[in-house]
Amino acid sequence: MPGFIQASPLQRIHSRFFADLEVWIKRDDMLHPVVSGNKFRKLKYSLPALSATGASTIVSMGGPWSNHLHALAYACKERGLSSIGLIRGLRKPSDPLTPTLQDCLAQGMKLQFVSRDDYRTLRDSDSYWRQILEFDLQGHSWLPEGGSSTLALRGVSEIVVEVQQALGGDPDFVICACGTGTTLAGIVAGLAGRGTAIGIAALANADFLNTKVNQLLEQAHYPNYTNFETVKEFDHGGFAKTTPALIEFCQEFEQETMIPLEPVYTGKMMYAVAQLCRQGRFSPQQKIVLLHTGGLQGRRGFTQT
Repeated sequence: MPGFIQASPLQRIHSRFFADLEVWIKRDDMLHPVVSGNKFRKLKYSLPALSATGASTIVSMGGPWSNHLHALAYACKERGLSSIGLIRGLRKPSDPLTPTLQDCLAQGMKLQFVSRDDYRTLRDSDSYWRQILEFDLQGHSWLPEGGSSTLALRGVSEIVVEVQQALGGDPDFVICACGTGTTLAGIVAGLAGRGTAIGIAALANADFLNTKVNQLLEQAHYPNYTNFETVKEFDHGGFAKTTPALIEFCQEFEQETMIPLEPVYTGKMMYAVAQLCRQGRFSPQQKIVLLHTGGLQGRRGFTQT
């Protein structure tokens, strides 16, 4: 894929928020200028596999600012595939499209807006898309929300190998933001029982995450690893919700480190880790690796903050 780099940089963070601790950040936001972060990792193997089945059109789902759909539209166009995005929330013809959806259209993705009730059903059923899709179904294949699939774990697991090579050994912690739990599951798979993976929930009511990680590991035929945990108290009101404290932290962190953040995923993860450091969760002898999952295109939705 044009613009792709083979391995994202692992950068030491020197910040007052992590004083006296050895904290690194895996800059997956630099993997690709469009298909960045964990979205690239998730699509790396799943998209070719769908194409190999004879699919000519990939159907998936997401919100108006979806990093997943934004990445999928570009990746499908690069592979010569068509794409359809089922968008959360009905829309009036006069309602403007978000810049994210404008980008998706520019890459050739067809958009269909669905009710929130239908969207919830889409999450629960891998076949419901066939009932509501307004387009011809011939040659179409489904990719779940966020690119969550067993093959996505394989792509994400490669992060750990790259980190081990860069550090010259195993990290004590690998920490990421969580939406569907797929990235956390991939990291757990890559750690293979060594060290601890921590997922910071970016959404409210995230009690499902532990179960989802276990299900993904089982479906992908990985062992029943238990060296992971999820932290749920830093969602700042729910998915894509922010607080003044979060926005202020992101701004101060960027000014200090020159590492760009967005407040939906990586910003919340970074804020949470800073709080955990203040609480004494980590020691100076431990190597802590934070994953920047990209999605910086979503910053455009927070220009008012």
